[in-house]
Amino acid sequence: MLRPYTGWMSNFVDEAALCVKAGDGGAGCVSFRREAHTPKGGPDGGDGGSGGNVWLVADRNVASLLAFRDHPHRRAVSGTHGSGQKRHGSSGNDLLVYVPEGTIVKDREGETLADLVHQGDRWLAARAGVGGKGNTRFMGNRRRAPGFAEQGEVGEERWVWLELKLMADVALVGFPNVGKSTLIASMSAAKPKIADYPFTTLVPNLGVVRTDDGFEMVLADIPGLIEGAAEGRGLGHQFLRHIERARVLLLVLDLAPPDGVGVEEQERVLLNELEQYQPDLLERERVRVFTRADLVSAEDLPDLEGSVVSAVTGQGLGPLVGVLRGATERARAALPDPEAYVVHTPSPEGINVAREHDGSYSVHGRDALRAVAVNDLTNAEALDYVHERLSALGVDRALARAGARTGDQVRIGTMSFEYEAADEINFADQSTRRSASKRKGSRG
Repeated sequence: MLRPYTGWMSNFVDEAALCVKAGDGGAGCVSFRREAHTPKGGPDGGDGGSGGNVWLVADRNVASLLAFRDHPHRRAVSGTHGSGQKRHGSSGNDLLVYVPEGTIVKDREGETLADLVHQGDRWLAARAGVGGKGNTRFMGNRRRAPGFAEQGEVGEERWVWLELKLMADVALVGFPNVGKSTLIASMSAAKPKIADYPFTTLVPNLGVVRTDDGFEMVLADIPGLIEGAAEGRGLGHQFLRHIERARVLLLVLDLAPPDGVGVEEQERVLLNELEQYQPDLLERERVRVFTRADLVSAEDLPDLEGSVVSAVTGQGLGPLVGVLRGATERARAALPDPEAYVVHTPSPEGINVAREHDGSYSVHGRDALRAVAVNDLTNAEALDYVHERLSALGVDRALARAGARTGDQVRIGTMSFEYEAADEINFADQSTRRSASKRKGSRG
């Protein structure tokens, strides 16, 4: 006995663009204590709060990417600014963006960034900006009354491309109008559109078959394939993508095709298209089912290796469920844990120096970029602090190792300056010219 469960997936969207923007960090505060009996109190500026990250999270309760079709922007909350009396700004909450299980995240160049296979998988889509430090943080023996603070870091913003590959135990593969939708409707409570013309099914439909002992398997009705689908004919690539993660392939072969193509030829074309698209699909568990047996007399039925069914009369459906269950159980045991499919592209860490086409050098690394971006380089104290910070990060040594020579142009974010070979880089500003042994540069 079957206990059908679930319904038809309407408004199915399996591709979408998404723009994610993490929250910006709040600015640090420049403040000094000024109270009745302490007219020259020390610095008491608070730090700015960090912004919120944007995470993509796989959720089995999300059916498709429909939510991103008309509203592709997602933005996290920014942190607030610090204030006097060492009051720190509040941080923004992380934003969780829920996507269906089986969602692949790609960048503009098509490189896979993350593959969110099952419930709870998450990926950091946009890193939040860190809050700026207040002037209290810069007090020391050399700076008793620092008159500068950091600005908040800008949160990351980028576009990504989302693609959904359905997670199903069994994918129904066959020509258009061979009875796939009727078959899945008779085996589950799914209600796909059914009509007597090709390409009735334009989006995948899911159905869940549950047996009396509690066993469940998910069936996916993939839109009909035609010859040349592997080369993109029709909507071949969009349809074939949903077969990639199916554990079992159910070849649906029509015993009474209107165009007279025999079941052997149907199977040959289907297997050829699968092989052309992704050869290892032919290594999956595979089951044959011959449909619309009610339109063929028993005497005309050929000697077939597979299940013969009629979704209209119910003939052979019970045994077919048993065959699919066995194939599904074997495939589940043989396939690797879905964790193996999750891909996370690590963010580069540390300081890196690259030689550009014009002969200049560019310094990469979040810490170096942040040191330049969040400080006011027109302030002499802040400029001196940036000098110390970059030296501590090893920027000088990295430039020397990369072959930089005196007079070479070096860029860090929006800052450009001339490199000096005395193991020190001189930043300079027109109003605060430093000695030749210091750093010298300008905004670029």
